Amino acid sequence: MIIDRNISAYIVFAEDCISRALEKIGRNRHRFIVAVSQSGRLEGIMTDGDFRRWVVAQRNVSLSQKVANVVNRDCEFARIGDSAEVIRKRLSKKINAIPLVDKRHRLVAIARKRDPDMVIDGFPLTEDAPVMIIAEIGNNHNGSVASARHLVDAAIDAGADFVKFQMRDMDSLYKNQGRADDVSADLGAQYTLDLLAKYQLSPDDMFAVFDYCRENGGRPLCTPFDQRSLSLLEKYGMCAYKLASADLTNHDLLKAMADTGKPLICSTGMSTETEIRQAVDVLKTAGSQFVLMLCNSTYPAPFKDINLKYMDRLKEIGGGFVGYSGHERGISIPVAAVSRGAMVIEKHFTLDRTLEGNDHKVSLLPDEFRAMVRAIREVEMALGSSNERVVTQGEMMNREVLGKSLVASRDLAEGETITDDVIVVRSPGNGLPPYRRRELVGLGARHDFRAGDFFFPSDIEGPAASPRFYEFTRPFGIPVRYHDVRDMLAASNLDLVEFHLSYKDMLLDVDDIFTHPLDIDFVVHSPELFAGEHILDLCSPDEHYRRHSIKELQRVIGITRRLKRYFPSTSRPLIIVNVGGTTQHAHLGVEERRLYYERFVESLSRLDMDGVEIIPQTMPPFPWHFGGQRYQNLFVDPAETADFCWDQGMRVCLDISHSRLACNYFNWSFNEFIRRVGPHTAHLHIVDAEGLDGEGLQIGQGTIDFHALGRDLDRYAPEASFIPEIWQGHKNGGAGFWQALEILEQMFGTGGVARDAA
Repeated sequence: MIIDRNISAYIVFAEDCISRALEKIGRNRHRFIVAVSQSGRLEGIMTDGDFRRWVVAQRNVSLSQKVANVVNRDCEFARIGDSAEVIRKRLSKKINAIPLVDKRHRLVAIARKRDPDMVIDGFPLTEDAPVMIIAEIGNNHNGSVASARHLVDAAIDAGADFVKFQMRDMDSLYKNQGRADDVSADLGAQYTLDLLAKYQLSPDDMFAVFDYCRENGGRPLCTPFDQRSLSLLEKYGMCAYKLASADLTNHDLLKAMADTGKPLICSTGMSTETEIRQAVDVLKTAGSQFVLMLCNSTYPAPFKDINLKYMDRLKEIGGGFVGYSGHERGISIPVAAVSRGAMVIEKHFTLDRTLEGNDHKVSLLPDEFRAMVRAIREVEMALGSSNERVVTQGEMMNREVLGKSLVASRDLAEGETITDDVIVVRSPGNGLPPYRRRELVGLGARHDFRAGDFFFPSDIEGPAASPRFYEFTRPFGIPVRYHDVRDMLAASNLDLVEFHLSYKDMLLDVDDIFTHPLDIDFVVHSPELFAGEHILDLCSPDEHYRRHSIKELQRVIGITRRLKRYFPSTSRPLIIVNVGGTTQHAHLGVEERRLYYERFVESLSRLDMDGVEIIPQTMPPFPWHFGGQRYQNLFVDPAETADFCWDQGMRVCLDISHSRLACNYFNWSFNEFIRRVGPHTAHLHIVDAEGLDGEGLQIGQGTIDFHALGRDLDRYAPEASFIPEIWQGHKNGGAGFWQALEILEQMFGTGGVARDAA
């Protein structure tokens, strides 16, 4: 059972309209609200079920009616002063939560069945949330407010979610009132008292540091070592508390902390399992939300004594989340703890390990803490889930290149029976995988095959999407290669084609491919990979490498000019470029990105761009480069992209999939992204996306709301042309492209991606 005093998420006034109550229920994952009077008195509870029963009983349903008309006034409740056992008995299989009221029947808390999920100062602690990382400053400020502020700045910059301090009232904490000159004290106590006497911050100074932390984007936490300090922290409004290992057996302080109703993070160092279980009994009786932290209170702790496997037992004892508070050297143990299920990590933090004080010696420096945070975030991503395994995006790309497919060994006529002897296994993995061979044998060929043609799922499951004439209000086309452009042009009423060049295509003579001018527009997508495994990078700090990239892009410009002779209606052809700027291990900071943008501009100044327009492509945070993933830095952020376009007078290719992935990763508004970048968009890649790197998905297979997207594009980029850049859409005669156009036209009518059906 949990006693939750943070009740704002549950409350509505009885005089409020029903629609407001429903809105609050929708945001409240416990699926109920409590109605109170203007004076705070309990009026009743409304659940989903209460609302449904009310609706069934009404002839005319109006959500503008008062909540008071719907609430269950005969609801279970208890008094805030009732014992935990009395309150617990009111909960049942059917009743998951009850209001707690004071003597005047005013709502003061909610008692509900224990749930490990909690929120600390807006930071969610759930199975799906990031690990909470705490930088433990403790007394490493050495009594200086200025040092404390520097530590706060450095901890926030290093990626800490919370910055934690310690507070002691020396008079009430120590039997000798904390006198450092007490010659009767033990040697260890004398040393500790001497440090504390010199390096304590006053409560007012501590509160000033907390305020500074908040003002600079951090979240403060504190460990009270005594009830007087706890009382001061309560008056300040601390959001949660950390219980020191030394106080797990101090049940008076433990209960006082639990009675605040704030979430508790409890270290278990120096305690036996029996003592841990006793502390948990205190916490559960008080209805506290808590996390048990594995800890070895040795400074520094030997690796052999840490026993990470005991976290499994702690989770069982506490019945909720567990964490790790470390005093060992280095960062490997907290990273390993995350892989074993730690949801909270705490490590001591300092700017100088040579300073006086035990904690400095076991603390991480800012760069070390930053490396730990990065490693933890990487492990979080790698943990994934225990659900059924799926092939990842990168694996799909490599499977296409390295895998094998079923291929026709000779010509087949439509209707001819497919026998085992006409099927061979060949690379690459573009068609049906070899294990589906038996499904093919005995079927009639659904079309003519030439020797070497791939068999596709449509040869077994049903016909693939086929081309036809489409109606869109903006120019549209599809991606093509030299070898398939004639077939694609003959298949539909395309307004344009987008040539996706490979470095091998650049060796071909355009005059050998085209014999006469075509009445259609064209766009060129520059290769990313050039001969000698050179990946285009116009931002590289390596001058030699960048010079080579400029040379290769100039060749692409030359080819584009030659293509223009065969596409005379295109006055100034667009060249889509992935400009580079990737890194191997982490994203760059703002200032580093600014230098990369400057190098890109300098690279453009060396190009002869007469008659063409270079348009950078918006990029995902984690682009795939031939089966491997990197960190992308340029043309990811919508504000940076828009500012660059304004400053340089450039336009971009807005890749919808890439940009949605960036929004997913950085928690940006996708609508705001389109609003900012849309006005600078010359051309669009329309394609679905999912997660952090699931790009190039068929329309409807990801998470993009294309109705909303269509309205936004119609408003912010009404003139931009588009192609459906479906990954592997060219296979099986362009089936993926035709399917995408079919869906887009059906979803939005003749308005295509630019309008919805309305």
